[in-house]
Amino acid sequence: MKRTSLAVLALVLMGCSLMSVSHAADPLEPGADRNVIPQGFNDRARIELPSETGTHDAAQVRGLLGGRELIAGTAWCANVCLTQLTREDWKPAITIDATQQGAPISPYIYGQFIEHLGRCIYGGIWAEMLEDRKFYYPITPAYAPYADADAAQQLPVVAASPWQIMGEPDSVTMVEEEPFVGTHSPRIDAGSGICQHDLALVQGQKYVGYVWTRAAGDDAGVVRVALTGADGVWSFPCAGGQYARQAFEFLARESTVHASLSITVEQHPCFVGTVSLMPSDNVEGMRADTMAVLRQLNSPVYRWPGGNFVSGYDWKDGIGDRDRRPPRKNPAWTGVEHNDFGLDEFMAFCRILDTEPYIALNSGLGDAISAVEEVQYATGSAGTPMGAWRARNGHADPYQVKWWSIGNEMYGSWQLGHMSLEDYTRKHNEFAAALRAENPSIQLVAVGDAGPWSEGMLQHCSDSMDLISEHFYCQERPGLTAHVAQIADAVRAKAEAHRGYRERLPMLQGKDIDIALDEWNYWYGPHVFGELGTRYFLQDALGIAGGLHEYTRQSDIMFMANYAQTVNVIGCVKTNKTHASMETTGLVLQLYRAHYGTIPLSAASQAPLDVAAALTADGRTLTVGVVNPTLQPLDLPLQLDGLTLEGTGRRWQIAGSDPLAYNEPGQTPAVTIQESAVEAPFDQLSVASCSVTLFALPVRTE
Repeated sequence: MKRTSLAVLALVLMGCSLMSVSHAADPLEPGADRNVIPQGFNDRARIELPSETGTHDAAQVRGLLGGRELIAGTAWCANVCLTQLTREDWKPAITIDATQQGAPISPYIYGQFIEHLGRCIYGGIWAEMLEDRKFYYPITPAYAPYADADAAQQLPVVAASPWQIMGEPDSVTMVEEEPFVGTHSPRIDAGSGICQHDLALVQGQKYVGYVWTRAAGDDAGVVRVALTGADGVWSFPCAGGQYARQAFEFLARESTVHASLSITVEQHPCFVGTVSLMPSDNVEGMRADTMAVLRQLNSPVYRWPGGNFVSGYDWKDGIGDRDRRPPRKNPAWTGVEHNDFGLDEFMAFCRILDTEPYIALNSGLGDAISAVEEVQYATGSAGTPMGAWRARNGHADPYQVKWWSIGNEMYGSWQLGHMSLEDYTRKHNEFAAALRAENPSIQLVAVGDAGPWSEGMLQHCSDSMDLISEHFYCQERPGLTAHVAQIADAVRAKAEAHRGYRERLPMLQGKDIDIALDEWNYWYGPHVFGELGTRYFLQDALGIAGGLHEYTRQSDIMFMANYAQTVNVIGCVKTNKTHASMETTGLVLQLYRAHYGTIPLSAASQAPLDVAAALTADGRTLTVGVVNPTLQPLDLPLQLDGLTLEGTGRRWQIAGSDPLAYNEPGQTPAVTIQESAVEAPFDQLSVASCSVTLFALPVRTE
């Protein structure tokens, strides 16, 4: 790579007032106005704007009609070109000083975050295959292959419900009297039924489910359940009185994404309560394929249930008999909250993954009483009212939940229950006092937002928090180096802001309140995987690695970080209906969690390379991470002070020639972790173009 100077050449045909043109090599740092065309200038003009681009690989040219004044007019740009003026060689190297060590790196920087949003939980983690299994939406007539062709022309085109009527339009009615769950239950006439299409099957896989039914009158009916593409039709008697749960299972004859589950009624009308269909290999209701990928992440902590969602969430809706939990409109996002995945399911999720729970409390529309009850349900003995409820639900022993956040983004107008800083500091302190009275051992995370909000929270609530939360998301930027650098820049900006608070605020003297950066990620591009389900590319993996490097450089103040939102929704794991795969960003999190050291060392190189180094806890291995956001491979001389290396090391590499390479569920990954051996002497480290490389080098011990 060469360090380059450029001149921006613009040809302006006419400016009916002023025309100010600026050039910035770095899109975040716009250059000052370099040329101004006087008012009334009508001739063609050549404007030259010399600029040092350094290692940036993109430039922006901005034209502003009017300069520093509000001016009306029109201007035309005939041509813009970049001309190289000078060039100097770029010869990066790596310097590591093992005598300069930082605070130990917290394992919690590898945390994750899941929210009830889009396909993160339902359609990602949870194994339920049926949409709206509790019939939140009324089943109304719609075009369907079962409808009479002539009559169908008179029916509505689209119904909100994913269920369709099999038979006459009025053969299925929604009855509000004594519903099984929610506000109504479907009554199906004899000779009719309901069905749901576009279910995905894998050949040879067994699928299990059940349906709750009861007769609509004194006479018993018969309910039949069938799944196209699978063997068997199940028939059940449907008697009056109480709802009865009838189980069924199917074996898929073929792989398809267009299977249909049908429920038909014969002889006499029947009500349907809830229905369920899952692959038989589900893990306590969770998708086996998704959980297998999450195990590879090995995240030490998961934040749940939100996010914006939590500010309108009643945690009690997600407790008790899963089939009787009420379906609700998602309070913050689109779609239905089925309440199939509640606090007990989240705790099972954490147990299966051997990770710690971190639960956000509703301080938006919620109150301190409900928050205390939730903490008591989770951590109280079976002798407490909420602990007794937990025990009745099959969990006699208290859960071990250490981390609790009081609210989410309460500074934002988009947040349910949003209020002023002055009002919220009082509410936070009220929550904290009540929660600590219930359980003094819990650790409380306060809502922060670097600037006046965080500063105000620290001024008025520092005695009632253990950590303070920060969030950030970065979008796409032109140029690979600039796109990659912004994640590390954002982490550093948060750390520097809080160092400033520690210096300025007298109430923080002698008190270190560290940061929980419990939402961080890139967020841009189309929603390929459902609501907010953006795809990630190799270029994003490089940025996430740079973010991890910055967390280690700020290890004295960064205690926790939770990548948002793990599955599908801006997540590092993506799923379709039958497969789960690791995103490019997930590969980085997996790699560093497994192999990066815990004792940070002073490390430096030339931009745009991002280099970080750390010793393992036993001091026997030096780990070196290198982010190379250039399109050329590099051989990097290594200068190491304070350590001697020997033997055979390991190298893990995430690389590719295309910065926009990505992985797709169910297909051969385009981006992988490649492992190889490296031999001493380690005086030069080689990295591929557009890559994240992690070295583990043995230290000589005497």
